Amino acid sequence: MASKQTLQIEGMTCAACSTRIEKVLSKMDGVQEANVNLTMEKATVTFDEDKVKLSDIEQKIEDLGYGVVHEKAELEIQGMTCAACSARIEKGLNRMAGVSNATVNLATEKGTVEYNPAVVSVDDVIRKIKDLGYDARTVSDDNGDQADRKSKEIERQRNKFIISAILSIPLLWTMLAHFFTEEWVPALFLDPWFQFVLATPIQFVIGWQFYRGAYKNLKNGSANMDVLVAMGTSAAYFFSLVQIFRGQYHQLYFETSAILITLILLGKLLEARAKGRTSEAIKKLMGLQAKTALVIRDGKEQEIPVEDVQIGDTILVRPGEKIPVDGKVLEGNSAVDESMLTGESIPVDKKPGDTVIGATINKNGTLKMEATRVGKETALAQIVKVVEEAQGSKAPIQRMADKISGIFVPIVVAIAVVTFLIWYFIVDPGNFAHALINFTAVLVIACPCALGLATPTSIMVGTGKGAENGVLFKGGEHLEHTREIDLVVLDKTGTITKGEPELTDVITLDGFDEGALLTWVASLEKGSEHPLAHAIVKGAEAKGLRPEQPSSFNAIPGYGVEGEVDGKKVLVGTRRLMEQQGIAVDAILSEQERLEEEGKTAMLAAVDGELAGLVAVADTVKDSSKEAIDRLKQMGIKVVMMTGDNRRTAEAIGKQVGVDEIRAEVLPQDKAEEVKKWKEKGYTVAMVGDGINDAPALAVADVGMAIGTGTDIAMEAADVTLMRGDLRAIPEAIIVSRLTMKNIRQNLFWALFYNSVGIPVAALGLLAPWIAGAAMAFSSVSVVSNSLRLKRMKLG
Repeated sequence: MASKQTLQIEGMTCAACSTRIEKVLSKMDGVQEANVNLTMEKATVTFDEDKVKLSDIEQKIEDLGYGVVHEKAELEIQGMTCAACSARIEKGLNRMAGVSNATVNLATEKGTVEYNPAVVSVDDVIRKIKDLGYDARTVSDDNGDQADRKSKEIERQRNKFIISAILSIPLLWTMLAHFFTEEWVPALFLDPWFQFVLATPIQFVIGWQFYRGAYKNLKNGSANMDVLVAMGTSAAYFFSLVQIFRGQYHQLYFETSAILITLILLGKLLEARAKGRTSEAIKKLMGLQAKTALVIRDGKEQEIPVEDVQIGDTILVRPGEKIPVDGKVLEGNSAVDESMLTGESIPVDKKPGDTVIGATINKNGTLKMEATRVGKETALAQIVKVVEEAQGSKAPIQRMADKISGIFVPIVVAIAVVTFLIWYFIVDPGNFAHALINFTAVLVIACPCALGLATPTSIMVGTGKGAENGVLFKGGEHLEHTREIDLVVLDKTGTITKGEPELTDVITLDGFDEGALLTWVASLEKGSEHPLAHAIVKGAEAKGLRPEQPSSFNAIPGYGVEGEVDGKKVLVGTRRLMEQQGIAVDAILSEQERLEEEGKTAMLAAVDGELAGLVAVADTVKDSSKEAIDRLKQMGIKVVMMTGDNRRTAEAIGKQVGVDEIRAEVLPQDKAEEVKKWKEKGYTVAMVGDGINDAPALAVADVGMAIGTGTDIAMEAADVTLMRGDLRAIPEAIIVSRLTMKNIRQNLFWALFYNSVGIPVAALGLLAPWIAGAAMAFSSVSVVSNSLRLKRMKLG
């Protein structure tokens, strides 16, 4: 069948691009005509759907090095009751022309759809969901409205349950009296017509949601929990009604249908409340956002909503206030508490030129800052987006549950029918009531909900717990893979070390004062742009010294610097520079070699032609690096350090932190190859880097971890972002993964065990329907409650 579709293409720069795409598409088997418009950046393709799919055409365009523009819509979906519902919607949407990917999450009641806007619209997607028997709407940016809708839905469910419980109590009383004595029961409760009056509104008013759901599913050729509940309760209700008309009042099962519906409503109510708690991490993150900002416009201070802040605005932040948006400090000094975003409890000092992150708290000084990122571009908004996407994604382990859920209900109905036939014709011939009760018990004991909730609820809590501790997983699959890591490759600069050189040693010879020598050296280095020079100046200032501008300055490339400071001729540099000037260095040579073996850069200093001492600078190790590496090794994980630095420096740092293996002098372009070699040896490799020159290696590794600082969280190559520059987040990420996957396996085990044991027990006639209904209702609640235990996981 011929189909004509229009695709929006990005990346074309000239007519040669459009011609190339047109030519290649035209040669594809099944493509009848392809026209590419460079100006409109669109391709119109006529093709035979039996021979080629739209996704194949899109893939071909991407293989040529161009992109097909897709948009992503997030939808709120209402009316889903179990995993069969979410699987049904997902299947229906993925079959739509123009939809490249659709995932539906039962736990969050949301769907994410990637689609080609030239082929299909969001309205078409919503219409499709409604055709399938559910309701949908685009997710509002106003999360308050969403929370309000959910709380109203919970309130409606609660009211339904209360009314149903009140009407069911007399029926429950009657049923329990059968086990003990009917003397306790008022005569009215035993009246069959009174029981009919109580059971009917429960069955058809309160229980109407099950009939509606069952009808919509069956109309679309699928089945879910609603089908099981509607069939089971209807069987008990209508059998009892027939018995009344036949005058046989001793075999009435109105209480079975009424109590079943009441218990299932209770289960759904508890489940909805528990599901709400699984997304508390997102709510907590969103609650961090400042509501207003004090901006300076036209020289006047004015308080405005944070949504109205624009890039370039000057903002005043007083002590104790939240920093409203991301920005750069213009004036003032303060300490800022960034713990809510990075998990780092120690406040970070801020001075002019430093970056600040929105939603962090200014502790003790007034800051004047310039807004650099606002709205959805802020670090907080990006974090929320990453966490939401991770919570909505599926782990590979969920595929098994999805497959089972898809065929679960038809199989259960078949088992129930076989149970009825065996009991009616073989076990207890002619006893219709007994066969019907066992038929009902089989239908209601089965619970696809527990199976459908097993994975997404754990992923929601696990990713949320990670985010609270500064660990962002980009998806469920990365959360699953992280637990398998048995080798961690660490980049040195900026990962194990601070990434900024620091002054570490000042050694003087007899006759020279340490403070005076450091002042002269720092004053001379003030004229240099070299990073090591900045480290010396900064180190001197940190010691309370005040370096001056040199009277004269000359840089000697590859050797050092020379100049005049305070009337003295100062020389700072290598051994060869000193030897060229005829200055003997033997007196301090041993100290220089010792420092170099420790991985430090030692520079000799001479004053007025006489050797005065040396200053040493090093990229120092982060305080937490050794602790983190020790912890990884205790967890049975091999730790390798990889760096472009020379062997001596690398070994000094490696020895200091205790890594298992060192790879030195590795060029950035070769890091990915090194990672591949370890993978070929059978290791599951995590590459940890700062995301700049490590991007290829991060992408090649089984799990790429980027060290971020809260503002760098959009690192595309990484699967996991560690928001604080602290290696202790690596074992924490692995622990989150291990505990979450353990929790998922527990959930899946209990969901499968519960069904595989419950169904045969019900089929054997050993389970009353109301007990089966209670078990079904609480199986989902138990799975969600087990997932919520992850909130208490200890990562330290």
